[in-house]
Amino acid sequence: MEKVKKTFFTAKNIATIGVLMALVIVLQMFCGSINIANLITLNFSLIPIVLGAIVLGPVAGALLGFANGIVILIQVILTPSGFYYIIWTYSPVITTLICIVKTTVAGFVGGIVFRLISKKNTLAATFTAAAIVPVINTALFILGCLCMTDTILIYQDTRPDYDGMNIFIFICVGIVTVNFFIEFALNLIVSPALNSVYRVVEKQFNNKKTVANNKNQEKKHDNLS
Repeated sequence: MEKVKKTFFTAKNIATIGVLMALVIVLQMFCGSINIANLITLNFSLIPIVLGAIVLGPVAGALLGFANGIVILIQVILTPSGFYYIIWTYSPVITTLICIVKTTVAGFVGGIVFRLISKKNTLAATFTAAAIVPVINTALFILGCLCMTDTILIYQDTRPDYDGMNIFIFICVGIVTVNFFIEFALNLIVSPALNSVYRVVEKQFNNKKTVANNKNQEKKHDNLS
């Protein structure tokens, strides 16, 4: 355990997580409030969660997902509207769990999936991780909604065009559909690109570090001579 902590919580990793976490917060605050047809808000902050899971692993993905969930929960509490107003009013405990758990688990699973598949193919691992995060996020959201069916029925009553529809179908079609496909597409398009940029930067950083180490060794050799 001590070795794992030392390996993960390096200055470089902490700095990278800090940057990604700031990005998560900014994207959630300013891009997570985009609303389509008064449905649930789009979650553009999944992108840095995926990137963190890919670059630093499942622990980083979980930490970034947790931070995202906290920001969402604060937004729901302070400025509830539409769908979130109803679920927070009638089912605050389940709403809290949905906000925090879904992105935390999604980030963690994304990191695990990337590590497993990257042993054979890094590109395939990147796309799979980018796809699995919004899938897990949405699946846990649907599961949470099914745990508060009475509350969802109250919301369904505000949508007369979905009157009488099966509650599971309503959740998938009336609440999730547009949001999920946009998140899914964004992650597939943007996350691999961001990962490629990071790999280039990381390679340059490692090259500079190698050059610096070589120079230090040369200086030590000269001093010994």
